[in-house]
Amino acid sequence: MDVQTCLEKLKAAGVLAFATVDETGGPQIRSISAIHYAPDQMVFFTARGKAFCEELQKDGRVQVLGSPSDQEMIRLSARVTPIPDAEQLTWIDRIFEEMPFLWDIYPGDTRVQAGIVFAIRNADIEYMSLASKPIVREHFTLGEGNHSHWGYVIHPEKCIGCDRCLDVCPQNCISAGEPYAIRQNHCLHCGNCVSVCPVGAIERG
Repeated sequence: MDVQTCLEKLKAAGVLAFATVDETGGPQIRSISAIHYAPDQMVFFTARGKAFCEELQKDGRVQVLGSPSDQEMIRLSARVTPIPDAEQLTWIDRIFEEMPFLWDIYPGDTRVQAGIVFAIRNADIEYMSLASKPIVREHFTLGEGNHSHWGYVIHPEKCIGCDRCLDVCPQNCISAGEPYAIRQNHCLHCGNCVSVCPVGAIERG
């Protein structure tokens, strides 16, 4: 798995969920399909009059979620930027060429009056698959994205080697030894290990 494969899987998924935060701090989710995929960016179309557009312009933060299959999830955490005004029409036309159904929604020049195009160029990408045992969790960056993921870690100076965490891990992703360690690319983040540790040696890292 790599960044380009993740983008190809998102393209195959078609409709993606875009999550933003509204003016009250409440979560908002929209389904977006008018997206152009390039090796270095995702460019998407929406309408200027939508609250979604206002939230993107005021804050810019967005999370994008796609499920290419029943057992796969890809999540992008990013900050969007509007395409420069001089390039807006070019990108709108390109997206409409790739997705002709949009002409039925925005006929004629209404696409230009209503539409605005944003780009995602820098993103933290998380890929998760439940299709294997143990599960697979991987992280990648698009452009200058930052790894912001977290996972549980075992502090060796606190661990007493009691094996309780081993017994409750549903994915058997904890390795015994000196030190005990959690294999992050297989961890569900279920928290079972934290709840049974008698000495508080496991924390979110």
